[in-house]
Amino acid sequence: MSLSASSRSQVPPFAVMDILARVDELRAAGRDVVSLCAGEPSGGAPSAVSAKAAEIHASGRALTYTPALGTAELRAAIAGHYRRWYGLDVDPARVAVTTGSSGAFLLGFLAAFEVGDRVALARPGYPAYRNILAALGCHVVEVDCGPETRYQPTPELLDAAAREHGPLAGLVLASPANPTGTMVSRTELAAIADWCSDHAARLVSDEIYHGIAYPEAPLDEHSPRGVCAWELDPESIVISSFSKYWGMTGWRLGWMLLPEELVPAVDALAGNVALCPPAPSQLAAIEAFSPGAYAEADAWVAQYAETRRTLLGSLGALGWGPAAPADGAFYLYAELGGHLERFGDSREYCRALLEAEGVALVPGTDFDARAGHRSVRLSFAAGPAAVSAAVERILRFQSA
Repeated sequence: MSLSASSRSQVPPFAVMDILARVDELRAAGRDVVSLCAGEPSGGAPSAVSAKAAEIHASGRALTYTPALGTAELRAAIAGHYRRWYGLDVDPARVAVTTGSSGAFLLGFLAAFEVGDRVALARPGYPAYRNILAALGCHVVEVDCGPETRYQPTPELLDAAAREHGPLAGLVLASPANPTGTMVSRTELAAIADWCSDHAARLVSDEIYHGIAYPEAPLDEHSPRGVCAWELDPESIVISSFSKYWGMTGWRLGWMLLPEELVPAVDALAGNVALCPPAPSQLAAIEAFSPGAYAEADAWVAQYAETRRTLLGSLGALGWGPAAPADGAFYLYAELGGHLERFGDSREYCRALLEAEGVALVPGTDFDARAGHRSVRLSFAAGPAAVSAAVERILRFQSA
């Protein structure tokens, strides 16, 4: 009898990581590569955060373990952020600081769902939801969401999923979503939250792109940065992160807002899984809630908006479509249109584009196993110069 990897570990790899590895190889060989594949802001952390980190390291203070759910100071600062942005009075005891939002998804799913539970996700959607849930023994129910619902689930689609697959124990909702950037309005989120409450399904709201939204987004005047699920359903799990709006991807720091009954479970799990989130990141991240840090982050959002306008204006020349409207976040998700006749599918298109012109995009197969072979995701977080250069190269590649 031979030993082998567990069946639960057999999840598909995230193709973007393979693409990034190839980008590194090409750059090491001297190639000029424009990478628009990672959801990684190019500006980095706000200056106050970086200055605080430098001060901490220069001081020589011992960086020891923190409480499993994060320092009291950071949890209080996060609670203050919800008061500032959403008018919510959040008890810091219900804030769990995590090792990135990825750590939050793992801990939140472990605490909320049993093996065999059916959990619904939008398709196309972020593949880590599906893969983490599958590795934990949950039954993933993917809900096909197209342009007719702006790539977001609706109560009607959830009803159909429950009829086909059986009762749902949960729903993972992302607004703004990855890869489409689409958002739900307050009215739409309220309808989804009511559906979850009526069907005893736990709503998990991925809000890591909050703060990165554009004027055309379907938001009411009281929610210019996105609607927090806790405004409508305090029994939901809200997940957020310092990675996107604040540009702190490598700092590996996220958080959750938890229903009271899940706090002890997440506390125990967190202590066993990772002991605590990174201590220096926690100490420095408090500065992310300073006025200057908010201003710097908003300046980056303004740049994303300008890049987005330029990119959407190039769609006609690119010959792509249909494309998701990209209400928020910093992605364009679009079908390749007639270019599929030449390349067959989005994976071959992306491979050929990278090798020929040094432009890295992500094939839609990462986000949609059923129809993603027709689509690509482009990240415009790299900034206007990189996106403009990439568009020129793509046009040259497609006309060759």
